[in-house]
Amino acid sequence: MVRGAAWGPGPPPRCPAPCPPLPLLLLLFALPAHGTYAAPAPRAEELSLGMEWLSRFGYLPAADPATGQLQTQEELSKAISAMQQFGGLEATGVLDPATLALMRTPRCSLPDLPPVARSRRRRQAQAPTKWSKRNLSWRVRTFPRDSPLGRDTVRALMYYALKVWSDIAPLNFHEVAGSTADLQIDFSRAEHNDRYPFDGPGGTVAHAFFPGDRHAAGDAHFDDDEAWTFRSADAHGMDLFAVAVHEFGHAIGLGHVAATGSIMQPYYQGPVGDPLRYGLPYEDRVRVWQLYGVRDSVSPTAQPDTPEPEEPPPLPEPPDNRSSTAPQRDVPHRCSAHFDAVAQIRGEAFFFKGRYFWRLTRDRHLVSLQPAQMHRFWRGLPRHLDGVDAVYERTSDHKIVFFRGDRYWVFKDNNVEEGYPRPISDFSLPPGGVDAAFAWAHNDRTYFFKDQLYWRYDDHTRSMDPGYPAQGPLWRGVPSRLDDAMRWSDGASYFFRGREYWKVLDGELEAAAGYPQSTARDWLVCGEPRAGVSVGGAQGGPQGRTQDGPAVCSCSAAARTLPLLLPPLLPGALGALARAP
Repeated sequence: MVRGAAWGPGPPPRCPAPCPPLPLLLLLFALPAHGTYAAPAPRAEELSLGMEWLSRFGYLPAADPATGQLQTQEELSKAISAMQQFGGLEATGVLDPATLALMRTPRCSLPDLPPVARSRRRRQAQAPTKWSKRNLSWRVRTFPRDSPLGRDTVRALMYYALKVWSDIAPLNFHEVAGSTADLQIDFSRAEHNDRYPFDGPGGTVAHAFFPGDRHAAGDAHFDDDEAWTFRSADAHGMDLFAVAVHEFGHAIGLGHVAATGSIMQPYYQGPVGDPLRYGLPYEDRVRVWQLYGVRDSVSPTAQPDTPEPEEPPPLPEPPDNRSSTAPQRDVPHRCSAHFDAVAQIRGEAFFFKGRYFWRLTRDRHLVSLQPAQMHRFWRGLPRHLDGVDAVYERTSDHKIVFFRGDRYWVFKDNNVEEGYPRPISDFSLPPGGVDAAFAWAHNDRTYFFKDQLYWRYDDHTRSMDPGYPAQGPLWRGVPSRLDDAMRWSDGASYFFRGREYWKVLDGELEAAAGYPQSTARDWLVCGEPRAGVSVGGAQGGPQGRTQDGPAVCSCSAAARTLPLLLPPLLPGALGALARAP
């Protein structure tokens, strides 16, 4: 059974062996079922396209290679009529110019009908496949290389394309930063190790896989040779949002339909409108409801530890509307700062100093050399707040917690939760604030640090583990007094003090050899790398610098203010390691 989908006709594959003689094909395609001439005979290349096309998309069985049996005139005419009906054409049964034009229209390579057996056998009904779980993770694994769309824009469009489906069905999608996800999204070129190699601009443009397709279940691939667009006229490229909505329909188990206007029509239909306002046609709603049921305001399938739905991120403004705000006089310099707090949030690194922060992408590229203001990014922090003591992302619900003095705030994405700030005594922490906080994935616990003491806290039960505080340091070679700490996407934990940082490998209780290293050099692209030293310092640290200079993301100013998207994957079995220190 075919399990994927790819938009676009692609190059005509070879004719099913053995190919029928061309004179016979000319006769069969030129004649309707009743045997009278209705159209000029197609050319040889059109015949090859028509035969292969009808077989590929489920209208016609391939010729039997063992017996050399050919399709009959009646079979061919019925196949053409079925294709014409599905595509909204007059069902003449003749391979006429309109039918050939539709065959050349960009479309999905998933068959329109279930696979066709030999003519004397019945078609087997194609049972729908669907996810057995309702909380699905996703990530963009590779991004377009030469596209005007920034990475944050691509991620936001994927978010909105998935939200189209989760708005009406009891499915929850959350973005993750790790190496595994239920829905992996890639931008690739040519052959990329699946059944649907891309063919350059204008042919096959994307494909996706049904939930039951083993390791590739739910994955979506987009052709990196296409001119991907967003909020552009139809003639200016391929609308990424429209294609993504279609492909994610396959990723959750929907096949093609013939209904006019449906997003699951096999043929590319151009832009479908603003992602912020797009709603699925009724036919598509009914079909997804048949698979998963209707989404209530509170989904009955949700589990107690299910992350709450995310606030939709705003899409960037056009490049011409970039901010030209003059820098503030109190802006610190990243290369000389002793940072107040460091945190990994949604897979990205945030370095806080005073009222400002710097942000590094998942690929460890600095978004901008200039910092952003905290209260403009996290709406609800007081405008007069002149700094934070610690920041971390909770593993229990992926909300973001800020500490300052004896108070703390909890944010869902960029918006403060109602009722905050609250006293840090909620954590059973003493007055006076904390120096650092981070969640250690090794045992799924959150650690708080103050002077030479540390506490171990369970965010799932909202309780402090017995026996704390304890005397530091917990990790040998790491200072007992910290500015902050975080876990990075490479699996290691990083501890910061002053202008230096220490790296602790996953599960280890001792700093890696060769540390401390320079925070400014390895994370904030300051200075030149030393000759003969690999990217990131002696131990291959985190920042994506090269021997030719620092790596800075070329995101637009608008993209630099794009709020966080979706939370990372819940740690799952890590709770079993709670016996660790």
